[in-house]
Amino acid sequence: MTTADTADTATTAAGTPPDGVRMTGRQVAALVVLLASQFMMAADFSVLNVALPEVGTSLGFSTGSLQWITTTFALCAAGCTLVFGRVGDYVGRRRVFTAGMVLLTVSSLVGGVADSPAVLLVARTLQGLATAAVTPAALALLTTAFTEPGLRTRALGLNSVMMSSGFSVGAVLGGVLTDVFSWRWAFFINVPVAIAAIVVVSIVVDESRAEERSRIDLPGALLITLGLFAAIYGVTRVGEEGLDAAAGGSLIAGAVLLGAFWVVESRTAGALVPVKILKKPGIAFGNLAALFIFGGQTALIFFTGLYVQNVLGLSSMVAGLVLLGIGVGQIIAGTVGPRILQRVPPRTMLGVSLALQGAFMLPALWAGPDSSWLVPLIATQFVNAFFSMLAALCFMVIATSSVDSDAQGMATGMATQSQQVGIAIGIPLVSAVFAAVVGQGTVTAAEELTGIHVAIGVAGVSQIAVGLLLGLVLRERGRQAVRAIA
Repeated sequence: MTTADTADTATTAAGTPPDGVRMTGRQVAALVVLLASQFMMAADFSVLNVALPEVGTSLGFSTGSLQWITTTFALCAAGCTLVFGRVGDYVGRRRVFTAGMVLLTVSSLVGGVADSPAVLLVARTLQGLATAAVTPAALALLTTAFTEPGLRTRALGLNSVMMSSGFSVGAVLGGVLTDVFSWRWAFFINVPVAIAAIVVVSIVVDESRAEERSRIDLPGALLITLGLFAAIYGVTRVGEEGLDAAAGGSLIAGAVLLGAFWVVESRTAGALVPVKILKKPGIAFGNLAALFIFGGQTALIFFTGLYVQNVLGLSSMVAGLVLLGIGVGQIIAGTVGPRILQRVPPRTMLGVSLALQGAFMLPALWAGPDSSWLVPLIATQFVNAFFSMLAALCFMVIATSSVDSDAQGMATGMATQSQQVGIAIGIPLVSAVFAAVVGQGTVTAAEELTGIHVAIGVAGVSQIAVGLLLGLVLRERGRQAVRAIA
């Protein structure tokens, strides 16, 4: 029986590690440093979001160019993750992790002292590349350090907490640092954490690499990177400017490059991503789910900020505090999620969780123009975040249990890239719906509220539909696997 066939059975049967199977002190130390790095990299995506107006005023960004502070980071983080994940399989995951942390330290120092838009964008580009290197390497080190199914599920549950909550906490942290100190501390805070991670990981984490190595698939790496760059830029452009020539051209180029990637990989020995891996149900459907899990969650966070600040007229600090409900829901789900997966296989729980995540976006459709809706909003977002985290845990268990240890860097790279792509395209796609409702000009608070309702409604219904579809497909795949074993 293959790993893919036993993924759900092992997770369910193992559950909480049996007596005598406990994390060693070295494993605990490795877990802490790897989770801290994952949290930091996820938070780094959003930490400047609430400070964008102040950054623009300080460095002279135009209003139209401010979005590139976020977009530049997202393009590099999402476009290069898979490549760095595979490089880690060859040269060593700890080595790639350390190199990424060094790059993060340098780029954070550059960003903190930036005195022009060009310098800041260079720093954000380097931070995106650092994220692309560190995130899959840390996850691969995590999955290879915890090989016992129960321990691995627990570690992945905590990792999902860090990855998912990092985005929302980053928004809160950015607001606090900006209000109390300066937006520059959103960069400087990375430096001591990154240095500590470099030192500790060299002591408590063993090097890990694939036992069988071949030449790196450079054509595949180039095609997947350029294809994702083009596709994500096109989606971002649609969300900001509508479907113009630049957006359409980028989307077409992305589709052509990604199609060429599939053809090349199917004919290449030692491919970056073997096509047979992409055809595994756990890999294919798990990574598809990740796009909706993380895309929907980031879009909800974005539009919550718009609602609190633009419709209700409250401060960015209040918006950040409202988002704490999401963080609490994620933490609780990450804690109890592994226990839930003792009883319900991840393949079954994935579709259910995604559908419920979408369902608990929809109560926001009744949010009104006064602050009386804030408490119900926090409550429903708490439940939404709980199921979002549970879905993320299911996705990660499925995606990393479907391949052997030699390909963990590739599997975790794909999983991380799906998260990053979901985060990168979620806001632009839903923003395109919002823009279609309110237009591109100045709008009133009432018009903006209508646009928020429609955008969140489309996102929630999409998640429900994909969740139900995945539930049906994965359930049938599970039945086929059981019949094949019998």
